[in-house]
Amino acid sequence: MHNERVRSPVSRSALSLVALATASTLVVGGCSSGSDASGGDDSSASASSASSPSPSSTVKVPDGTKLTEQGSNLGLAVGARVIFEPSVGRGSVLDLTVNKIRRGRLSDFKGFILDDAYKKNASYYYVSVQVKNVGESDVGGLPVPLWGVNQANTLLPAVNFTTRFARCPSQPLPKRFGPGKAISTCLVYLSPGKGKLTGVSYRPSQEFNPITWRGTVLPPATGPKKG
Repeated sequence: MHNERVRSPVSRSALSLVALATASTLVVGGCSSGSDASGGDDSSASASSASSPSPSSTVKVPDGTKLTEQGSNLGLAVGARVIFEPSVGRGSVLDLTVNKIRRGRLSDFKGFILDDAYKKNASYYYVSVQVKNVGESDVGGLPVPLWGVNQANTLLPAVNFTTRFARCPSQPLPKRFGPGKAISTCLVYLSPGKGKLTGVSYRPSQEFNPITWRGTVLPPATGPKKG
């Protein structure tokens, strides 16, 4: 049993975003087996606003399905219906809901080795997310581009764990994630410079006007870790 090093993520400014498909993620390994922040208000745009898919999209939107308007600002626990198309010819329609955002603590990462920048000068956030495939194709095994957004308007990639993190158990979409399948998971974001997380954004490409969830950020959990 041994500790593994946490490598710093590559965070990207929303104003100079490059292709998201090439974005680096933070890889976390380990030996384990297993007060309100400035998160905005709970006001939201309608999650059922009509929106047309991109003319270049190959994803079939089921009849009667209304997509959430690009640029929508949603409150926590409000669903968004979006096209998820990681590659040409492969994609589906997803219902995404960011349910809760909670502050974490450095002590939660006991057993992990953090780079100094993230050990001494970072903020930690845990985000509860629900994903449901309401389209017609399988998109299993693919990461959904949900980014943390901090007060500097920087996009933060979710941590990619190589072992179970008990405080916020994260998992990718299952290898098979066909129509009707759903999953609840938890995403971890590390914000450098003690930056506050102000929202979570669905932004699959630079051209996409992001859909963003904002709301009250809960204080760190007390008591034993989940697991």
